[in-house]
Amino acid sequence: MSAARVRNPWVLSVCLGIGVVCAYDAVSLGAQPPSAQAAAAPALSDAEIETFLLKAEVVKTKSTAKGVTGSLQATLSDGKLTHDAHIQSIDESKREFQSMGGTEFNFRDSWTFNIAGYKLDRLIGLDMVPVSVSRRYRSKPSAFTWWVDDVAMDEGERLKKKTAPPDYKSWNEQMQLVRLFDQLIYNVDRNMGNLLITKDWHVWAIDHTRAFRTHDQLKSPNNVTRCDRQVLQRLKELDSDTLKREVGPHLDTWQIRALLARRDAIVKRLESLGPTALFDRAVPGTHVP
Repeated sequence: MSAARVRNPWVLSVCLGIGVVCAYDAVSLGAQPPSAQAAAAPALSDAEIETFLLKAEVVKTKSTAKGVTGSLQATLSDGKLTHDAHIQSIDESKREFQSMGGTEFNFRDSWTFNIAGYKLDRLIGLDMVPVSVSRRYRSKPSAFTWWVDDVAMDEGERLKKKTAPPDYKSWNEQMQLVRLFDQLIYNVDRNMGNLLITKDWHVWAIDHTRAFRTHDQLKSPNNVTRCDRQVLQRLKELDSDTLKREVGPHLDTWQIRALLARRDAIVKRLESLGPTALFDRAVPGTHVP
């Protein structure tokens, strides 16, 4: 997945190319080193990856390269496949939490939101969040998340090196969808280090432990600018019963209600922007979930 979260004082305005700007309130995490996963795994379905993450033996672990939350990079093996996973067990709640972005009330930082983020990503057809499952590790309930293969850089490294994407249209569409997703889940902890870019220029959004707040308004409505046509349709089809079935173990009733209210706000905003707000996504090269 990634290295673990590292706190930093940046408040980021990320240039996404061709005049598209993405603003993030950042206090988040470091990126997976490009060499962390030596070779890509064979193409697997989400269901196959879930089974592997749930059943494979933890062969060894090490602390992630960055971070303060005690997350681990683990090597797993089922006898046929060996692959890394990111293990997060953090589950902290505070009545008040101070960050560079201000004071947050009823703060929660929890591994369980990684799984909710993955499930929701698939429900609306983004395919931008790595597979994540619930599994106990050393007696603690944890998120086991697939370590993304073939990472070339994170968004911070890309900007620092001034590396231009080979296909600006695909790049901008992906980043517009990341921004929309962060509004949908009310992510308060997105930064350049938790946007991973694989060698085929697929963007992976990782680490959602500080998302799914109970606010029914969008955090930054202006970040919703455009959306893939099929994603919008699947957003419209979301309902309480589906969410309870898919993410009920990870989100409570109030979080689901707030998510649906934000969904309604996103749909309303996109419809107000007219037909130019919709596109048919230009998918980058093949990738491994």
